[in-house]
Amino acid sequence: MIPRFKHILVPVDLTPKNRAALEIAFELAVENKARVSLLHVTEKIELPGEEPDDESRVFYEKIRLRFMTELETMSQRFAEARVEVETKVHLGKPLQEIVEFSTTHKVDLIIMSSHAIQPNDGVQSWGTLSYKVSIACPCPILLVK
Repeated sequence: MIPRFKHILVPVDLTPKNRAALEIAFELAVENKARVSLLHVTEKIELPGEEPDDESRVFYEKIRLRFMTELETMSQRFAEARVEVETKVHLGKPLQEIVEFSTTHKVDLIIMSSHAIQPNDGVQSWGTLSYKVSIACPCPILLVK
């Protein structure tokens, strides 16, 4: 069988809801001999007219290091199965960072956790990051509920 997917991106927010998406990504990566990128995006808080100072840079660096440690832990299972895995922590707007990463790194599948849509709550349900990624990214998206 020719592998369908060669590069799988799993955006994670480091909550337990990501477990199912990670499990599916693991199975597909092993089956397709695909490489996997685990990406966490920390949203940067920017105040209009305010320049970043040393204190905010230290703050975001501490967050980055903490999340890199968490991602390294998540990546161990992939590495033990000889799946090529990389971990990345980006600072910025999650949608923009995920779309940019997927296009610049030639991702051919994104797997991310989502939740069931509530038809009577359109604003909440349709405004989720997973929905926006599914619309904005050019590659297939697998939303795990």
